[in-house]
Amino acid sequence: MVFASKKPRLRAALNLQVAVVLVAMLTALWVLVWPRLERYFLLQAAEQNEVTLRLASDSLRAALDRYAPLPHLIAQSPTLGALLRAPGAPGAVAAANTELLNTALAVSASDVYVMGVDGTALAASNYYKGEGSFIGNNFSFRPYFTQALDGGLGRYFALGTTSGERGYFYATPVRDGPEIVGVVAVKFTVDAFEENWRGAASEVIVTDVNGVVAMSSQQPWHFRTTQRLDDEKLKAIALNRQYPLDQLTPLDMQRRALSGSADIATVGGMEYVASSAEVIETAGWSVTSLVPTAGARTQAMWVLAVFALVGLFAILAVAAWRQRGLQAAAVQRELEARVRERTDALRIEVEERRATEAELRRTQASLVQAGKLSALGQMSAALSHEFNQPLAAVKSYAENAGSFLDRGQIQQARENITRISGLADRMARISKHLRNFARRPDEASGPVALDKIIEDAVAVVEPRLKRDAITLDIAGPEAAAVVNGGHVRLQQVVVNLLTNAADASGPGGRVVLGAAPLEGGWQVTVRDFGAGIPQDAQSQMFDPFFTTKETGKGLGLGLSISFNIVRDFGGTLWGRNHPEGGAVFGVDLRAAEGVQEAAE
Repeated sequence: MVFASKKPRLRAALNLQVAVVLVAMLTALWVLVWPRLERYFLLQAAEQNEVTLRLASDSLRAALDRYAPLPHLIAQSPTLGALLRAPGAPGAVAAANTELLNTALAVSASDVYVMGVDGTALAASNYYKGEGSFIGNNFSFRPYFTQALDGGLGRYFALGTTSGERGYFYATPVRDGPEIVGVVAVKFTVDAFEENWRGAASEVIVTDVNGVVAMSSQQPWHFRTTQRLDDEKLKAIALNRQYPLDQLTPLDMQRRALSGSADIATVGGMEYVASSAEVIETAGWSVTSLVPTAGARTQAMWVLAVFALVGLFAILAVAAWRQRGLQAAAVQRELEARVRERTDALRIEVEERRATEAELRRTQASLVQAGKLSALGQMSAALSHEFNQPLAAVKSYAENAGSFLDRGQIQQARENITRISGLADRMARISKHLRNFARRPDEASGPVALDKIIEDAVAVVEPRLKRDAITLDIAGPEAAAVVNGGHVRLQQVVVNLLTNAADASGPGGRVVLGAAPLEGGWQVTVRDFGAGIPQDAQSQMFDPFFTTKETGKGLGLGLSISFNIVRDFGGTLWGRNHPEGGAVFGVDLRAAEGVQEAAE
C-alpha cells in the first residue's frame, strides 16, 4: 500500500521534472537558437536575391548599352541632313519620316525623331499618329536636348509629355561639317522589363538620383519617392516635366542593415530582404530587389520545430527509460514518426530549393545568350551603309530613264526601269538577310556561279563608275567557275570592294577586277591605283567602324561585313599594297560542284 501510494507522487514529480526541462529547452531554443536560425535563412534569401538583382541590372544595363550608339549612327543619314538644311524642301519631311519609322522598327525603339536647333520636332517615326505625333512639339526643355546641342550624348528618363509613356531617351547632335544643325533622339520604353520582373519571386524597383521610383514590378509604386525631395529638386523636376508632381509621394520605405550588401526593408507594412546595385553610375540610377522575409522565417521556424522535436524526443526518451513503461515507448514511437515526417518535409524543401537554383542558372545562361543580340545596334548602321550603293544606282537609272523618256527612247527607258526594279528587289533581300550575323557559319550556303555574281556586282556600281569617269578592266572568270557561297552576300562583297577601289582611285581613275583559278577554288581580286593602305591601318582595316575616309564619307562597316561573309563561306578576305602602287584586295573562295543558288 505504501508503494502504491508513492507511485502517483513519483509519477507526478517525474512529470513536473519533464515539464521544467521542456520549458527550459524551449526557452533556450527561442532565445539562443531562433535568432541565429532566422539570420541564417535571411542571409540565404539575400544570396538568392543577389541572383535576381544581377539578372535585372544586367538586362537593363545591356539594353542601355545597346541603344546608346544608335543616335550617332542615325545622325549620319543624308536624308536627315537634307531635312535640317532645307526643312521646306518638297518631300524632305516625308522622306525623313519614312526613314525614321523604318529605323525604329529595325532597332525595336519606341520613337525616333529629329529636332531643329530650337527644339521643335521636324520629323518622327510616329508621324502617322496625328495628335500623338511628336512633329511640331518643342522639346527644348528636356535635358537630353540641351546636352546634345552642346555636342555631347544626351540621356534622360522621363514620362513622355506627348505619348504619356515612360521611357529612356538618348540624343546626339546632327552636324553639317563642324556646325550643329539639329538633334536626333531615340526613345525606348521600359514596360517589357517590368513585365518580366512581375513573373519573379522578388519585387524590383529602379530609382533615379533623386530617389524617385522610375521603374518597378509593382505598378502602384511608380513615381513614389524613397527619400524626401527638397524644393530645389521638385523645381527641377517640374521645369524638365520629368514626372507628374502629384504622384511624387513617399513610399515609406524603412531599411535596417542585415549584412554588408543586404538590408531588411519595410514597404507598406510588408517586410523584405533588400539588395541594391548601381546600374548607371554616372546618372545615379540603382536597382533594388526585394524578396519577402516570410519564406525565410517559415524555413527557420520549421528547422526550429525539428530541433524542438528532437529535444522533446530526448527528454521523453529519458522519461521513458526512467518509467520503463509501455506508455513511454508508445510516445517514443509517435515522436519518431513525427521526426521522420518533418525530416521528409525538409528533404522535399531542400530538393525544391536545388531545383530553383538550377532554374536560376539556366536563366543566367539564357541572359548571356541574349546579350549576343546587342549586335543589332551595329546591324542598324550596317543596313544604312549597305543601302547606299543600290540607292545611288537607282537614282542614276531613274535620271537616265527620265532623259530617255524626254527623247522618246521608250525601250531604253524600260530597260532602266527594269534595272531599278531589280535593284529594289536586291535591297529587300539585303535587308532580309542582315540577320546572317547571328546564324551558324555554314548555314545558307551552296554552289553559286562566280561569273553571274561579278556581272551583277558590276551592274550595281556601273553608274558610279560612269559618273566619275572611272575605267573598269575585267579579266575572267570562266563561265564554269562555281564556288561555295550565297549569291546576294558574295555580290555585296564584290560591290564593297569595287566601291572602295573607286573611292581610292578617284575621278578619272582606273580599277582592275580579276578572277583566276586557285588551288581548290577561285580567287577574285580588285586593284585600285590610289595612295595604298596606310601602315598604321593595315592591322585594323577589317575592324567594325574603322575607316580612313573623311568624317561623313563612310561608317567603316563595308570591309568588316565582307570579312564575316567570306569567312562564313569558308573563304578568306585579304588586302595589301600593290608593288606598282595602289592597293589590291582579294577573296579566296572554295570551289563547289554544280550551280544551285544558295538560300540567303
